[in-house]
Amino acid sequence: MQEGTKRSNIKIGIQVNIVLKKDQRNGNLTEGIVKDILTKSPQHPHGIKVRLEDGQVGRVKEILE
Repeated sequence: MQEGTKRSNIKIGIQVNIVLKKDQRNGNLTEGIVKDILTKSPQHPHGIKVRLEDGQVGRVKEILE
């Protein structure tokens, strides 16, 4: 399983687990399909920020595919 800190690992349409802003303290993960990649830099220590197809925004913690 790849980590979500490198932008090159993340493609539109893949299934990921993200942590939402409201869940950053408790660490709850939300599963979904990537619709948009919001982080412009090639990597980010806390995970690349993405928007899921259902509109939720968070940082990628796990890539499931």
